[in-house]
Amino acid sequence: SGKPHSTGSSERIQLSGMYNVRKGKIHLPVNRWTRRQAILCGTCLIVSSVKESQTGKMHVLPLIGGKVEEVKKHQHCLAFSSSGPQSQTYYICFDNFTEYLRWLRQASKIASQRISSVDLSCCSLEHLPANLFYSQDLTHLNLKQNFLRLNPSPSTSRALSELQRFTKLKSLNLSNNNLGDFPLAVCSIPTLTELNVSCNALRSIPAVVGEMHKQTFLLDGNFLQSLPDELEHMHQLSYVSLSFNEFTDIPGVLEKLTAMDKLCMSGNCLDTLNLQVLKRMPHIKHVDLRLNSIRRLEADEIDFLHHVTQLDLRDNKLGELDATVFNNVEVLHCERNQLVTLKISGYFLKALYASCNELVHLDVYPVPNCLAYMDVSRNHLENLPEWVCDSRKLEVLDVGHNQIRELPARLFNSSSLRKLLAGHNMLGRLPDRLERTQVEVLDVQHNQLLELPSNLLLKADSLRFLNASANKLEMLPPATLSEETHSILQELYLTNNNLTDKCVPLLTGHPHLKILHMAYNRLQSFPASKMAKLEELEEIDISGNKLKAIPTTIMNCRRMHTVIAHSNCIEVFPEVMQLSEIKCVDLSCNELSEVTLPENLPPKLQELDLTGNPRLALDHKTLELLKSAISGIRCFKIDQPSAGDASGAPAVWSHGYTEASGVKNKLCVAALSANNFCDNREALYGVFDGDRNVEVPYLLQCTMSDILAEELQKTKNEEEYMINTFIVMQRKLGTAGQKLGGSAVLCHIKHDPMDPGGCFTLTSANVGKCQTVLCRNGKPLPLSRCYVMSCEEELKRIKQHKAIITEDGKVNGVTDSTRILGYTFLHPSVVPRPHVQSITLTPQDEFFILGSKGLWDSLSMDEAVEAVRNVPDALAAAKKLCTLAQSYGCNDSISAVVVQLNVTEDSFCCCELNGVPPPSPGIFPQSVNVVIKDRPTDALGMPSSSSGMASEISSEISTSEMSSEVGSTASDEPPQVAMNESSPAYPGEQRCMLHPVCLSNSFQRQLSSATFSSAFSDNGLDSDDEEPIEGVFTNGSRVEVEVDIHCSRAKEKQLLQVPVEASDEGIVISANEDEPGLPRKAEYSAVGTIGRRRGNGSVAPHERSHNLIEVATDAPLRKTGGYFAAPAQPDPDDQFIIPPELEEEVKEIMKQHQEQQQQQQQQQQRQYPMDHLADYYDTPL
Repeated sequence: SGKPHSTGSSERIQLSGMYNVRKGKIHLPVNRWTRRQAILCGTCLIVSSVKESQTGKMHVLPLIGGKVEEVKKHQHCLAFSSSGPQSQTYYICFDNFTEYLRWLRQASKIASQRISSVDLSCCSLEHLPANLFYSQDLTHLNLKQNFLRLNPSPSTSRALSELQRFTKLKSLNLSNNNLGDFPLAVCSIPTLTELNVSCNALRSIPAVVGEMHKQTFLLDGNFLQSLPDELEHMHQLSYVSLSFNEFTDIPGVLEKLTAMDKLCMSGNCLDTLNLQVLKRMPHIKHVDLRLNSIRRLEADEIDFLHHVTQLDLRDNKLGELDATVFNNVEVLHCERNQLVTLKISGYFLKALYASCNELVHLDVYPVPNCLAYMDVSRNHLENLPEWVCDSRKLEVLDVGHNQIRELPARLFNSSSLRKLLAGHNMLGRLPDRLERTQVEVLDVQHNQLLELPSNLLLKADSLRFLNASANKLEMLPPATLSEETHSILQELYLTNNNLTDKCVPLLTGHPHLKILHMAYNRLQSFPASKMAKLEELEEIDISGNKLKAIPTTIMNCRRMHTVIAHSNCIEVFPEVMQLSEIKCVDLSCNELSEVTLPENLPPKLQELDLTGNPRLALDHKTLELLKSAISGIRCFKIDQPSAGDASGAPAVWSHGYTEASGVKNKLCVAALSANNFCDNREALYGVFDGDRNVEVPYLLQCTMSDILAEELQKTKNEEEYMINTFIVMQRKLGTAGQKLGGSAVLCHIKHDPMDPGGCFTLTSANVGKCQTVLCRNGKPLPLSRCYVMSCEEELKRIKQHKAIITEDGKVNGVTDSTRILGYTFLHPSVVPRPHVQSITLTPQDEFFILGSKGLWDSLSMDEAVEAVRNVPDALAAAKKLCTLAQSYGCNDSISAVVVQLNVTEDSFCCCELNGVPPPSPGIFPQSVNVVIKDRPTDALGMPSSSSGMASEISSEISTSEMSSEVGSTASDEPPQVAMNESSPAYPGEQRCMLHPVCLSNSFQRQLSSATFSSAFSDNGLDSDDEEPIEGVFTNGSRVEVEVDIHCSRAKEKQLLQVPVEASDEGIVISANEDEPGLPRKAEYSAVGTIGRRRGNGSVAPHERSHNLIEVATDAPLRKTGGYFAAPAQPDPDDQFIIPPELEEEVKEIMKQHQEQQQQQQQQQQRQYPMDHLADYYDTPL
């Protein structure tokens, strides 16, 4: 089983044209010649039913097995006839002999063909289609994953019993049809050699199958407990698959099927493996018993089982395993058991897989001289067995995540060892004096190394990869003792050590270095002369140091494509923009004051991050340059300091986030951040991971906040509204969720409006491998759970639904998460029900982290909390987590959100006790963020930035408008009205210390932020098959503008009922269509650009529903493709498509419409004089 097959795509059109066509017998007068569109497409003739048009019903005539004949009564005429008892004939007269001859040759080739293979899988068939029987020459028929029944209805004759008409059929696939009973008709097909009836809820196999001559018989995913004895007559049967049934022991009839060489019984109910049964099956070489409940092996009076060469016992419940009875075993799998001791025969052992156990002792006798691969990671080993060093053919050794304190010197001197993975141990040192070693990959990260062996790089001539991150290194060993060097080292990871400037000159001994990670060390400078010698360098990460500049000699690195240097003290913008191959530049969290860009930006530049530079200001020229190049930059991020915070309100929470693409340069993750959600005292954060697809994360990012806002109106129970949000989101995914899926985690902070003196509650919900962890008193407190095959209850549920779990631990080979959004074709095995956990925030809660799969695969929760606990800035903390994950070996896309908390004893709100609604906690952050970011066009993107405080604006905005918004922060003129700081804005009002009052008539500088979106896209291609995903598309860029708002009196607020919502970037006023049920007030054209702030952080016009997708489905469809036909903002190019000949007429109509609007506005102004407008609605825009 696999992903659904798309049946909507047509084959290539070979010939087409407009000809005279006549249907039926040519001598009948009722049938007349008419002009019709005729198409020769694939193996069919298609004729339109509407005159001279391709619209309407299309008549399809299958040609395979039919006839193409010349009609002599008419010039240039051909007769096309289909095969079968209900054959039809079409006559076509061509205009000239050339076309006649071309159609005759091409159609004759098709008619002479014979169908041998038909694939009708995933077509929702309830009975066999009639055209399936046009040819009796089928040899392969695939009817997988349909709704076929043995006897669908008395009125139809195309039941499964008709399959016996295919007398030449060799292969038949009827899996995933839920038949209930075995189809006896297949027993009458004499030529059938391969039959697949998996996942059909079969409870028994009839005895008549013993008369068949099958070679392959697949019975996986049923309810079988026994097999008929008549199977012993199937002497040619070489493969029988009985996985994921309900067998409690090995069927005895298999002993007589001597042609079998593999026993496939994974996912059954065996609790004991009786070796006596295996001894009576000498023809079996490969035994697959994974995912059972085997606790012990019964080996009474058994000497040796010489015939078994491969044994798979992974995912059982073995506490100890003595496999010496399998003296000829070559490959042994015993991962994810509870093994403490393991004994194996080493005579012919080639590969040993024993990870994720509790091993403290590993005994292999004799020395396995054929052993090439050994994985004993994630155990409790304290020492490496001596026999490992004596294995002469060992190439790959993985002993990571153990408790090993020392590695023997003989191991490095092995002539065969190529890859040594010893990370996450307790190594204090490596062998001092090494002889020449052939190791190519060495991973010793997360140990306690103070230094590396002095001659390690001198003797390791073959070393290409070295990862020594997360140690205590202060110095590096030299690579050469002279000017000549033989080093071929290409990747060097030294992040999170204590390295100083002294180690930088030693890097020049590696001239072939391509990737260098030295983040979070103690570097203060990087000499220019040393950088100049690293000419082949392509990627460098020197974040988290104390560098003040990047050397100008980086220009010598012509192949450089990634420069990451955030969280330093860099004051001068480096000359990285001169590099022609540069793609990603991250200079966030530095001390830049200006940016110097060349006239022509690098053609491959995709990301430029300058957030967290408080002194940075962009001039008009730089903004103009960025505007002209915005179509090529996927993401440009920048912020500037605000003019000051007049409110002085303490922030209860603040956040920062970052995203990083994977090795395929696809950003398959997305983040959601709304400091100001719903009733202004709530916050919502989320992380979404699509694994290898970019569509689902952005659909989740765009939609889930709106769904949550709607569910909050229905219920206040945390678990109920979170579960409903995920279930509704599953339905909203539509066609995109059929083929694709994604993990998600949502964190909602809320304050009970019925209890103004109460505390804040944090609710976390997740599916997949996106998770949340809360730091309380410096210790991690997990708020999420991963539902995978290792969960006992999930494995039991999967087995009940008879899904197939492949050897890589994935349901039907698709996903290893049993609870995830999307993948609806795997229901009910894979469900979207989330894990929900709520917790009351206390002053001991410091921060919480949301991360994608890539983050938690590389960092443990304890390590993540410890890494960012002392980082004061949320943005810098998120950046650090991402950098650490990448240096520790993560190649997937990463997204991390860090939310810092400041919950004090008095962090409860008493404003409502005085009748005044409080503002949102923490809606006045200290920086103004501008993000120029391009999401893929299929993303339906959300406003995002590294700090999570930015909205989006299209590249169509003028540079003057940009500069007025971005550069006018420090030049705002003081208000003309004198301020009395002692006079409150609300006379007689009392505020809590969490929400101090706003001064009367004072100028409140709110956040102005913008995002420039371009049309950069990967065309909706999936990274696996590179085909467009049906039903997922978008229509371009969005325009969202936030304006500066002046404060005013509360009394004046009540005069004008214009919806106002506070946000984490500022206040946005809406003058679009009002919400249903609200009285419509006057509209004022002088108010400026007005829009409603959505719950997910974006700006959108008022609609009747918070869900833009539902609104789109109610509107007339402009395109085909599925549920998501509406982005966060409508595309201007998608609204008006004007032919050139109607352009003048349309302009005149629009002019008249504008004049009518002006007259209406003048009437409204006379009704509501402008003098009554509150002064805080005056804006520079």
